[in-house]
This record gives sequence, C-alpha cells and structure tokens, in this order.
Amino acid sequence: MDDNGLMDAAILLMTLGEDTASEVFKHLSPKEVQRLGETMATVKTTRHDKVGEVLEKFRVETADSSMLVGDTDAYIRNVLTRALGEDKAGLLIDRILQGGDVSGIESLKWMDAASVGELIRNEHPQIIASILVHLERDHACGILQQFNERTRTDVMLRIATLDGIQPNALRELNDVLSKVLAGGDRLKKAKLGGSKTAAEILNFMGGSQDVAIVEAIRESDPDLAQKILDQMFTFDDLNKLDDKGIQAVLREVQSDALVIALKSADPDLREKIFKNMSQRAAETMREDLESKGPVRVSEVEAQQKEILKIVRRLADEGQIALAGGGDDGFV
Repeated sequence: MDDNGLMDAAILLMTLGEDTASEVFKHLSPKEVQRLGETMATVKTTRHDKVGEVLEKFRVETADSSMLVGDTDAYIRNVLTRALGEDKAGLLIDRILQGGDVSGIESLKWMDAASVGELIRNEHPQIIASILVHLERDHACGILQQFNERTRTDVMLRIATLDGIQPNALRELNDVLSKVLAGGDRLKKAKLGGSKTAAEILNFMGGSQDVAIVEAIRESDPDLAQKILDQMFTFDDLNKLDDKGIQAVLREVQSDALVIALKSADPDLREKIFKNMSQRAAETMREDLESKGPVRVSEVEAQQKEILKIVRRLADEGQIALAGGGDDGFV
C-alpha cells in the first residue's frame, strides 16, 4: 500500500468507529497494523472534501464533521486492544504512541528490522538463526542486513541446516528474549529452518549480498548452496510460470505497480506478461512503460519484491506452481 492508500485507509477507519475498525485490524499482518497505526497517529483532523473522497471511494456513509475523533491516542489504543488483545496491543501501542521498546520472539514481529538487529546483535549466530526463522521472510532479511558479512553468512548457513526447533530450545529463546512465548512443554518440534527458509530470506535481499552469502556457503557445503539456489525465485523467474500462473498473478497486481516492476525486466518476460493481458490492456501497459520517466532502482526492486510476495502466497495456496531448478521439480 502506498502513502496515499495508507492515509485513505487511516481516514476511513477513523470514521467507522472503534468496533468496526478493530474488526478490520484483526485481518491485518503485524507490519500492516504498524504502518496503518502510525499513519492514524499523525491524523487529527482532515478536510471535509477529503473525507468525502475517501468515503466515496470505499462506498460507505459517514457524518458531515471533518473532525475524525476527539482523542486520537485513546482511539488507537482502544481499537488495537479490541483487535489484538491487551498483550499484543501493548507492544504496538508503546511503539506507535510512545516509541517504547519491547522484547520477546512474538514482540519482534512488531518491531522494525534495525531495532531487532540491535537487540540480538551480540547473540550467538545459532540463537539469531533460531529467532529469524520465526519471522516473516522480508522482515528476517532486513534484520540480517543489519549484521556484517561474516555474521550474515554464518547465520544463513545455520538457517539452511536447521531442520526444526525442539521445545527446550524454544524455552531458551524465551529466556533470552524475556520469556514471551509459553507452553513449551506442550509443543511439538516446530518445522522451521532448512534450505527453503534460507532461499526465501535471500529472495528479499537486494544487490549482491545474496550472491555473496550463497558463495560463502558453497565453500563449506557446495550441495547445500546449490539446494538453496534451486529454491530461490527471482522476478525474472516469472518467465517460468505457465500462462495460467501469469494470469493468476496479474489478477492480484495493480497496473501502476506492474509498470514500475517491469522497468528493468527482461524483454521476454515483458512480452509474456503482455500476451496474458487483453489486447487493450497490453497496449496501455506498453504506452505507460514508454512514457514512464526514470525510476529509482530501489523503487523498482521494492515493487518486484511485492509482486514476488503475491507469487509465493499463490504458490502456498496451490493456485500456481513454481518450477524449481533442482531435482524436486517444484518448490
């Protein structure tokens, strides 16, 4: 969601009331809750015509007043508490409203990568690896980038060779991070880590860092490095999807985001995408690409990563198959 979309969503939720807004928050990820909550915290009042625009866009009704809520902080606190419960809400409310710090594996999901990196920087690489496999892959990648190259490689090697986490190991992690998790005695061995997890984290790593890490792993374990590479999926690998898969992805991607993502795409991939659009949509997309001015590489990579998230979700849901380069056939 871009900045305009975030602001519109914030205004909408602040006109709907706490009960309805809290229901919406229940369906958002930690990252989405944080971004939307931080945006809401900056909004006190807004123009009446802006409120009208948002309401028209979402086709809902609202009062005429342009004053959204009397007490923004109290509104956010109540909404998040209703949506997430006191424990999770407390972690995020402090971060949004007071900038407070939190601890524990579960709470790491609500913290930015730099803060998590600083918190666990001095932990043993095995501990760091065990923590990162619990987090969203792009979040884990951001944290990994806070470390030096040697630590990154060491941690990634441990992630790639991790085949699960025993309950006693989870309890140790809880001790390290203020014992946020509970019920370790009742837990079965968690299916975390492995070459696939390593590949998913590396997929989010820009520049040449992913290549450097894989090559460093290759020096100590060539077979493992190849296994990781076989399970990595890049934006240009969309070319490996069949037409049905491309069409499934296109239904989930906004046109303006696709234009930016295609700025640096392989010509063959562009043509494959155009082929799976209607003739009119393809012509419009070509024109938009030609008329689009220079775009920062970081912006292009960001849009490509967002599309890859959609691809992985569709693959996890069984809607598309990602052809792998190894013997497994699919990843």
